[in-house]
Amino acid sequence: MKRVVLDTNALLMPFEFSINLDIELKSLLGDCEIFVPGPVIGELRRSKNKYAKAASALASKYKLYPMATQGDAGVIQSAKELDAYVVTNDFPLQKKLRQAGIRPIYLRSKNHLYLDEF
Repeated sequence: MKRVVLDTNALLMPFEFSINLDIELKSLLGDCEIFVPGPVIGELRRSKNKYAKAASALASKYKLYPMATQGDAGVIQSAKELDAYVVTNDFPLQKKLRQAGIRPIYLRSKNHLYLDEF
């Protein structure tokens, strides 16, 4: 089964752009396991974004992947360890993912997810 790691802004997407992550990921990948790295939960708790609380609640429905590494490095490490795709709209992170051989999934046209074909 394919695996997917969500970064902080991926968890905010449903509230900012009215998309359903589960439906979008199923249409791209079929059935998949979805993980949230532990540090992403901390980022959401500290975030000033008006949707952070809702995004935290959404994150609780997915599998928590505990780890100590913070930020982009933590997301990349999680994806490597899980052999997973990463959902992110963070362009610098997308570039780092491609360099690490990890395929990013990102929002396209503000209404659907797209799997990068690098």
